[in-house]
Amino acid sequence: MNDMTPIATKPKDWETDQEVRWCPGCGDYAILKAVQRTMPEIGARPENTVFVSGIGCSSRFPYYMETYGFHTIHGRAPAVATGVKLANPDLDVWIITGDGDALSIGGNHTMHLIRRNLDCQVLLFNNEIYGLTKGQYSPTSRVGTQSPSTPFGSVDRPANPCAFALGSGARFVARGIDVHKNLVGVLKAAYAHKGTSFVEIFQNCIVYNDDVFAPFTDKKQGADQNQLWVEDGKPLVFAGATKGLALDRDRLALKVVAADDPDVIVHDKTNRTVAHLLVEMPFGEFPMALGVIYEDPAPTFESAVVAQNEQASAGKKPDLAKLLAKGQTWMVEKEPHAV
Repeated sequence: MNDMTPIATKPKDWETDQEVRWCPGCGDYAILKAVQRTMPEIGARPENTVFVSGIGCSSRFPYYMETYGFHTIHGRAPAVATGVKLANPDLDVWIITGDGDALSIGGNHTMHLIRRNLDCQVLLFNNEIYGLTKGQYSPTSRVGTQSPSTPFGSVDRPANPCAFALGSGARFVARGIDVHKNLVGVLKAAYAHKGTSFVEIFQNCIVYNDDVFAPFTDKKQGADQNQLWVEDGKPLVFAGATKGLALDRDRLALKVVAADDPDVIVHDKTNRTVAHLLVEMPFGEFPMALGVIYEDPAPTFESAVVAQNEQASAGKKPDLAKLLAKGQTWMVEKEPHAV
């Protein structure tokens, strides 16, 4: 068993000697710093921590964390992370991925990771574009997005990462913003959850999709009016606590009301139905829901695998020779030489 005792570290202890190579102004820098600030606050141990990534700008992450790490292949970080966790369930496993890596070629792997409920943290950097391959549209790009692969504008309906996670059976779904002070709190909540913690982080791509999230991230464009930071047990209010969300019972949908309306919903993070409504609110009519939107723990995949293996091996002694000889085996006898 690994030593799980929390230790005292500083954010600097989690930095490597590698040159951080993202475009100047990229939101990935802010996320990296937020993660490095989070590690000391959760008492994590570098030798007990593993970062696994796929392919994309975000997937450089393992190089910049003073931990164990795997920079794997496109979309397959969940498969490698599953192997790591099954081999040593005591490890803290973090998956770093992007909207293209996780939801395009990796969509199948992401779905199965979530439904299995492996104990890990998935940080999906969503910039609604393929940045590493020079700006093609991604699964989360909006209708009308012009890019080298959609010069006349995308006609695809975009994927909603949090709705995808909930539909795959996620037990923890949260959202954050790359440069927001609350991101560390979201990451700490994700780490505290036992099971797959899915966190969508809105990340600005300054080169290929700059300011796509500005209406709810830029203070000059009214970010304070358009962010709804949910908190368990607190009313769903926003816009300086002047507006709130209530249930339109005729349509079974959300509606915006005055904050003092008696029907304003009190956030219950275990309510999956309301979580679906929150992550699918059309921005513009509604604010952007942020924070821990859904959490309802369930047994983890690796704990079930370990328990099953222990039950199967109870009272038995390991015998490799017997194992190899089991089943359809035969002995090849040496034939005598012909006279």
